[in-house]
Amino acid sequence: MAKRILITNDDGIDADGLIRLVQAAKDFGEVWVVAPDGQRSAASHSISLRNPIDVYPYDFPVSGVHAYSCSGTPADCIRVGSLSVMPEKPDIVMTGINFGYNVASDIQYSATVGAALEGEFQGYHSIAFSEGLNGIHETTDKYLKEIMAELVEKDYKPGFIYNVNFPGCKLEKCKGILRDRTVSRRAFYIDSYKEVKKLDNGGISYMVDGTFAPVSEEGTDIGAILDNYVSIGLVENLC
Repeated sequence: MAKRILITNDDGIDADGLIRLVQAAKDFGEVWVVAPDGQRSAASHSISLRNPIDVYPYDFPVSGVHAYSCSGTPADCIRVGSLSVMPEKPDIVMTGINFGYNVASDIQYSATVGAALEGEFQGYHSIAFSEGLNGIHETTDKYLKEIMAELVEKDYKPGFIYNVNFPGCKLEKCKGILRDRTVSRRAFYIDSYKEVKKLDNGGISYMVDGTFAPVSEEGTDIGAILDNYVSIGLVENLC
């Protein structure tokens, strides 16, 4: 049965990952895109309460979809998209394809995951998709529709979303798909803050300064990605 699918991302409505996700989703039903008008990475699950949200029709580069740009956050896009823009509520929310993994402790900051969590909070079956930063899309493009076909037929599981991450490796290096991955408490980066400059009145300007230090962990999302597997896991919505 064809689905009503609402899609957003956090990299902006013109992002390549969003275009590829929408193109794949067209095979599964009627697609609506409500996505930020610019970059909103690390916005987590934030929403706009004290300023209006501007929504405009958008000439999206995939034909046959309903597309709108939005001045708000990715979570705003799901809220205004499903509650006001769409004439009927969606059957499924999809977010991504994020430019960068959303695994382990990073998911708490991710607006891609945050938007999917908002979809679940509104009562929709929700799936987040992410991939590596290196621009290698072979594994994503190989497995995206297969995994999408599997997950769109899953029943809505109250309190949970599906979180899918594709390893940024050449296809011949990918070892397959691992399901039921748990969320690791580790991180890709060990963060600190470096001083950028002194400010007037004793202030100091700081900038985050992360050291890449990944550690694999068996059974988890970060372990799957580091071992060149596609990771599929359930993330609990604690909102």
